[in-house]
Amino acid sequence: MKESRRLEFKEQFSNTFLKTVSAYANYGTGEVLFGVSDDGRTVGLENPERDRLRIENAINDGISPRPYFEITENPRTKVVTLRVPEGDDKPYLYRSKAYKRSDTSTVEVDDLELKRLVLEGSNLSFDGLRSRSQDLSFGMLESALEKELGISTFDDDTLRTLGLLTVKDGFNNAAALLADKNAFPGVDLARFGDINSILDRETHSGVSVLRQLEAALEMFDRYYSYERIEGFKRERHERVPREAFREAVANALAHRTWDVGAHVRVSLFHDRVEVASPGGLPSGMTVDDYLSGNLSILRNPVLGGVLFRLNVIEQFGTGVRRIRRSYARIEAQPRFVVTDGSITVILPTVDGAFELDDEERQVLSLFVSGRVLSSGQIVESSGFGKDKVLRVLRRLSGKNLVRVQGSGRATRYIRA
Repeated sequence: MKESRRLEFKEQFSNTFLKTVSAYANYGTGEVLFGVSDDGRTVGLENPERDRLRIENAINDGISPRPYFEITENPRTKVVTLRVPEGDDKPYLYRSKAYKRSDTSTVEVDDLELKRLVLEGSNLSFDGLRSRSQDLSFGMLESALEKELGISTFDDDTLRTLGLLTVKDGFNNAAALLADKNAFPGVDLARFGDINSILDRETHSGVSVLRQLEAALEMFDRYYSYERIEGFKRERHERVPREAFREAVANALAHRTWDVGAHVRVSLFHDRVEVASPGGLPSGMTVDDYLSGNLSILRNPVLGGVLFRLNVIEQFGTGVRRIRRSYARIEAQPRFVVTDGSITVILPTVDGAFELDDEERQVLSLFVSGRVLSSGQIVESSGFGKDKVLRVLRRLSGKNLVRVQGSGRATRYIRA
């Protein structure tokens, strides 16, 4: 048993755990185990009943507003478990500061994150706030509504129906993001020859998110979509499934954080495309939730609602599943890298995806049902020597077919 983002150990009672209570209440359910040492050994508390009361009093006196929590005791091990679910009345403060978990440590949030917590606790979103600019035009949005929904009349009533305009506050940030011109960042598109060589680059900022998506698709079609004559027919081929690319960029624009100045980065390499959006997962969503596609929490609900009506995104969390479906019959698979500050979707090219030699196919066939294997297990099952196995694994890793976990003696391999 090891500490994690959702689990902290305390060998004995001390008020330092209150920072972690703030973090769990602000950003996601977690537990603190009292009577467990930092290395995961169960040592037990000398007086669990007394410490349970001290924990409860410390939370009630030290965290504002008071969060919901549960305390249980294991009478055999004398370990007390404190469970703190994510709360609704954010921000939860300890000594007038809000905290979050960063891997196994607890750190104070910065001013920007504190503002986001305040909005969330007030059931507000950044895209729903009043726009600084109220002089907005919507030529591209008007055209999209007519094309996709057959709406020929575009006026203030249309904007109110879409949630972009209110009598009290005027245009909101979602309206500005969809306007022809605005003050927001955009999308940075770059095609690479190698890691140090940029062959083409475009940056589209201060324009409608609809134009940003359009520009990304234009560059994709320029370099990753081509025609090939097969027999008597001219066939259209895509180096990366266009549906997967469009889904990745559309979701990056819809779900990114818009209160920072960073662009969505779209990087086109010879063997893959990477789409990186600023901002990690929305509060309340875990990596497993994101990868499963079974839960969708909209960071920008107003913008997302409009893009859903325009058939730009699927509102109910099927983006990851749709990207994977595009690769259903392809050996190489997309990858999803989630950090606190970004989400990156990596789409491998498919024009060489089936070019596996017999050795690579044999080793790849061992990774069934999510098996995690050591090189020794692969040597035993394949009949290859260790050096050959390591060479094959390096090739498969380079093709994004196998992922490496750990290092040294603890190195393991899993199907990507």
